[in-house]
Amino acid sequence: MLVIQSSKGVFLSYASEDAGVAKRMCDVLRVAGIEVWFDRSELRGGDAWDQKIRQQIRDCALFVPIISAHTQARPEGYFRLEWKLAVDRSHLMAAEKAFLVPVVMDATTEPEALVPTQFRDVQWTRIRAGEIPAAFVDRIAALLNQPVAPHVGSPERGVSRAPAGRLPIVLTALSIAVVVALVTAAAIRGGWLWHKPVPKVEASTASAPAATTPAAIPQKSVAVLPFLDMSEKKDQEYFSDGLSEELIDMLTKVSELRVPARTSSFYFKGKQATIADIAKALSVAHVLEGSVRKSGKTLRITAQLVRADSGYHVWSETYDRQVDDIFKVQDEIAGAVVKALKVSLLDGEANSATLTTNSEAYELYLQAGSLLDRGTSDDTLRAYADLQRAVRLDPKFASAWATLAAILSSDSVDWTLVFKPTDSPSQSADTDQNFGPSWTHSDIDQNWTASWARARAAAHAAAAQAIRFGPDLGRSHAAMGHVLSDLDSNWGAADVELKKARELAPGNAGITLAAARLAMYLGRLPEALQLANRAYVQDPLGNAIGWLGYIQYFSGDLDGAQVSKRKQIELYPTQTGVHSQYAFVLLARGEPQAALSEFERENAPQFRDVGVPFALDALGRRSEADRAIALAEQKWANGMAWNIACFYGSRNDSDRAFSWLERAYRQHDGGMHLLKIEPTLRNLQRDPRYKALLRKMNMPG
Repeated sequence: MLVIQSSKGVFLSYASEDAGVAKRMCDVLRVAGIEVWFDRSELRGGDAWDQKIRQQIRDCALFVPIISAHTQARPEGYFRLEWKLAVDRSHLMAAEKAFLVPVVMDATTEPEALVPTQFRDVQWTRIRAGEIPAAFVDRIAALLNQPVAPHVGSPERGVSRAPAGRLPIVLTALSIAVVVALVTAAAIRGGWLWHKPVPKVEASTASAPAATTPAAIPQKSVAVLPFLDMSEKKDQEYFSDGLSEELIDMLTKVSELRVPARTSSFYFKGKQATIADIAKALSVAHVLEGSVRKSGKTLRITAQLVRADSGYHVWSETYDRQVDDIFKVQDEIAGAVVKALKVSLLDGEANSATLTTNSEAYELYLQAGSLLDRGTSDDTLRAYADLQRAVRLDPKFASAWATLAAILSSDSVDWTLVFKPTDSPSQSADTDQNFGPSWTHSDIDQNWTASWARARAAAHAAAAQAIRFGPDLGRSHAAMGHVLSDLDSNWGAADVELKKARELAPGNAGITLAAARLAMYLGRLPEALQLANRAYVQDPLGNAIGWLGYIQYFSGDLDGAQVSKRKQIELYPTQTGVHSQYAFVLLARGEPQAALSEFERENAPQFRDVGVPFALDALGRRSEADRAIALAEQKWANGMAWNIACFYGSRNDSDRAFSWLERAYRQHDGGMHLLKIEPTLRNLQRDPRYKALLRKMNMPG
């Protein structure tokens, strides 16, 4: 159905591949009270449609073209007709000072041949994919000469605008193995490394399931918000975010202090939310906020601790220091917060989590964290290079070693770009950094095993260094636990490391969640549920709700899984994999038509292509399912072997299922960690080949 707003609003023009970004932009602008014309259908073209397009472009007050690599790659796209109509109008109505408002969502540069000249003559707005900062909303409202609507959840209050620079956090997961890698990376860096899409719901409406919501807000509780980048060039966000993250990590070590995880605190970045709204959503009594102004080697850091119910400033301070003193400032801020809340420390002082005195190494570490937040393979490789430089500058930098171990344990990165099989296996992982591919992707199958082996060795070395130089850091032991479980299938040793990590950082949601998924892999589902619920309390707006639903699904609690997965979709409707996961819950509940709809809503093509055959098969449309799975095999044989095996397992086609399982095992597919508990493979459990695979995975029978 077409949704056409009244005239004089904003017209969004975009390539179909960018529909998700356009939808989020539309939602954010509408929440602010701005009228938006947004094509919510795929039925572009035709005389009637063209007339509506022309009418809307003729009537709208602002034309916002969303520019990306997708628009650059499609000179024939229908959106280019919209661009032409808008340019024609800008010629005819030259008196309008602002009509064209181009928005760039990736690294696309301005002087592109396929972008109209008129687009280059006006100011471009740049945003990260899927992130709609408050500053952009303010600019649109100013161009329209209208005020921004109050916060939806708080009509009785004035709006507390989040300053520009507070951008939403986005998480992307490409496979179960990627999710696993990110969970442990969360534990290692004290929060989630990857971004989450802009949530659809407002903070005041984000409620936790009744079973896991704390009964009362503890007075000794504080949420650390992302510090603002107040630098002149606004180019130090990685530094200000990193400072906030380190403070979170330090404060979680205080046993009597409740500190929500990074994911939950950073959820409010760029959102219209008051201190009271944030505190209510996170169940905390206090909020720590601040800013960083960096110029050369000079720092000015301000911090203030605010009581949420009254707005009273419990404590505030300004620090003028050199960059070399950043570690001392972090300690001072953490100590001041603890003192202000009168917390009795059972574990001594909240020591710095960085364990480095080299300011350049620390900046590289923070910069790597910012790159990892973007969630792409290329950015992960760049972060890897930054971390390598950091540990060269300070070989005793435990936190950097721990993050390196997590990155190297991830199968979401093409390590053939770093570890060429032709290189000597004895060569150190941090000496030969050739990031240029020496072969095409068609050769990956035959080269992957050798490259994976080198990446595994490097991951072991990095985790060992993390423990050597940071034996009292929870993140060090979490890193080793990740390597032992996901690369070695050494479940017992991994369990020991994660228990140690939890002892050292009991308030760290990432570590708690890592322990939950390990228990899940080993079939200890009651324990996994208990840990996942605990992680949810520690990180109520983070990814714990997704993992809770996942474990409920494997436990057979389909009602609970449905509630959790719906909540996850409510919070993160565009998160990769979320619709696919919910679809499997619906299939288990005997709702194949609803499952098919969810698979078709899935953003990630690999999950959509491999998921749809499950629903078609359950609907009795076997020939369609056959064609769909055949196409999926052609496209995704390298990377989705586990999922394809599960399809044949659900069909009780044991020979094909085991053939694909063996392929998944050879490819080190992270899905193999679910072998013991995957419901679609239950028909195979009496087959001797199943028990043989369990032995290969070192899992109890």
